[in-house]
Amino acid sequence: MSDTSKRIHEVAKEYSISSSAMLSVIRKLGFDPKSHMSVATDEMISAVKGKFAKEKLEAKKEMDHRTQVKRASDKHQSAIGAITVSDTKSPVAGMFRRVEKKQKKKERRKKKTRVVNQEEVARRFKSTMADLTGGRTKRRYRRGPDGAMTEIEGPDNLINVNEYMSVAELANQMDIGPADLIKKLFEMGLMATINQRLDMDTIEMVADECGFIVNKIAEIGETAKEVEHTESLTPRAPIVTIMGHVDHGKTSLLDYIRDTNVVSGEAGSITQHIGAYLVEHHGGHIAFLDTPGHEAFTAMRARGTQVTDIVILVVAADDGVRPQTIEAIDHARAAEVPIIVAINKIDKPNANVDNIRTQLSNQNLIDESWGGKTIMVEMSAKTGEGVDKILEMILLQAELLDLKADPTIRGQGVVIDARLEKGRGAVATVLIQTGTSQIGDSIVAGPLSGRIRTLTNDREQPLKQVGPSVPVQITGLSGVPQAGDSFMSVRNDQEAKEIATKRNQIKREHDARKILGGVSLERIFDRIKEGQVKELKLIIKGDVDGSVEVLADTLGKIVSDEVRANILHKGVGAVTESDVLLASASGAVIIGFHVSPDLRAREIAKKENVDIRLYDIIYEAEKDVKDALSGMLSPDIDEKFVGAAEVRDLFKVPKIGVIGGSYVREGRIKRNDKVKLVRDGKIIFTGSISSLKRFKDDAREVKESFECGIGLENFNDLKVGDIIEAFELVETARTLT
Repeated sequence: MSDTSKRIHEVAKEYSISSSAMLSVIRKLGFDPKSHMSVATDEMISAVKGKFAKEKLEAKKEMDHRTQVKRASDKHQSAIGAITVSDTKSPVAGMFRRVEKKQKKKERRKKKTRVVNQEEVARRFKSTMADLTGGRTKRRYRRGPDGAMTEIEGPDNLINVNEYMSVAELANQMDIGPADLIKKLFEMGLMATINQRLDMDTIEMVADECGFIVNKIAEIGETAKEVEHTESLTPRAPIVTIMGHVDHGKTSLLDYIRDTNVVSGEAGSITQHIGAYLVEHHGGHIAFLDTPGHEAFTAMRARGTQVTDIVILVVAADDGVRPQTIEAIDHARAAEVPIIVAINKIDKPNANVDNIRTQLSNQNLIDESWGGKTIMVEMSAKTGEGVDKILEMILLQAELLDLKADPTIRGQGVVIDARLEKGRGAVATVLIQTGTSQIGDSIVAGPLSGRIRTLTNDREQPLKQVGPSVPVQITGLSGVPQAGDSFMSVRNDQEAKEIATKRNQIKREHDARKILGGVSLERIFDRIKEGQVKELKLIIKGDVDGSVEVLADTLGKIVSDEVRANILHKGVGAVTESDVLLASASGAVIIGFHVSPDLRAREIAKKENVDIRLYDIIYEAEKDVKDALSGMLSPDIDEKFVGAAEVRDLFKVPKIGVIGGSYVREGRIKRNDKVKLVRDGKIIFTGSISSLKRFKDDAREVKESFECGIGLENFNDLKVGDIIEAFELVETARTLT
């Protein structure tokens, strides 16, 4: 058996010490094996050999020193023995006695001195106290880029949870038995089995009851991702998406950039493939996403993935701002990414650049030359004029954004596109956002797992590894992922399969409960109360531009200090798939005026639970939105005086308490009224009536000038002369002005 395949307990046998002692030695040398069954690496064995060799050398030196001392002592004894009794008082004999006495004293001190390891004492004390007080001694570790496990600081009661976690999984996180957790849930009024999945509210509630702090994980497998190290961060290429209206020159701009870089002879400067490619410009790199318009751009964002760093908005100088231009602006703003405007086709005779700037200023995109903050570049994709400036502006914006990533960790990214190819299987176009992936890595993409078989570009040129902000095609997944699915390399195949299996379970649970999600005008009030919604987001589509503008102005004026309508997008035409995707990603309601959604939009709206409201009369739309916003406002609650009674006598009733014999002086007293007990002008008690009797019979109401017996709920300190005032709580609905 070679050294690399030795176990720690086998190494311990070679040195004739226990396995636990060898574990302690190895850990003191800076390694972190899990148990005595762990494999002893070459570094471990070398360090152990060095330690024992050093200790052996020190022991030999100590033995040599002791031998020399013993010889000197024996020589002294012999010299003393040679001295006769008559010479015991000689100076030489006294000298030998003093030397012998000092030597014995030193030996006694050595025997009495006890070496104490203060760190070991402190560790054992903390461990003992933790056991006595029931505290947790759980340690948390993080795996570094070299595979070594390092302990991380943080509270012992912090647990990582995800929605729809099962009772067994939650119990494992808390390090308690599933039966104990089920008992705790039962005490809280929740019946659950060991395999039942819990929503996030229930998880947070039971964790708080058990004394744990919850750290929400957005997706299964987040804890398997390696954390970026600040010292390893390096600049990365910006990821750019080109958007705009049809026929405004998006594809022409991409083609020119591609052709220019190829013709320039910079081999490998572009790695073009389906979905994305990489461009080099003056030593800097730019990753372009060649997505089919803003539909795919928003589809990925709807799946919780933010890929784009910068948006290039292409506007034709001879056509102006069109409906899809406005949609692209709205989608980019919803994603909160910077916009660079490319004013294309300036070589056309009817080009009017100033008119384009004016139209864009109406969309709150104001050119820097006009005192705004938006970068606008005049260009022609046909002649190439201004294209270099566009690339320079992208690199400048990227420098301001200070985009960085850590290439030393395992690769993490997002799926841009995927397809099935005959002979290759599932082929996914992946954009690596941080870290490095290489052939042979175990990977997870959405609910799928696998191992990277090939890394290629569009020319079928093989790559061995790929780093941050680089797009690449991979094969080896067990199926075809969806655009927007997260991608990451993990430690081994077992971990990849476990993450994929759990994600599939969560997906099934999410799909089963999805009917409860979505945003509609009926559910908006409940979500406002839960603090999930602060505003009503709207998307408005109409048959003509005039109607859309009027409807947007009308609904936009409905505001208050607490709630407001936020119009994300407005446009002319039928409700499309793009509108539904934007509504799904942003939690908005779609208002259609004299238009109808197309078949594809209806299907996606049903799948994503997006509320589409269709109207023919503008005032009906205004009324529904105003009612929805008004329903978000908490009502005004006022007290309305209804009657007063004077206590004139007191009666003690067994098992009931004190009853006040009262006379109704004003108004009337009802059984279900709220009351105040007033004594000497001060309110002594506020509560409810427990009993109201007229003679011996229960009464629902006693009017003015009649006598009755009144009992107050949980209050017996009645006195003659007290005044019982009855009132009603009246809720007044608030309206928006």
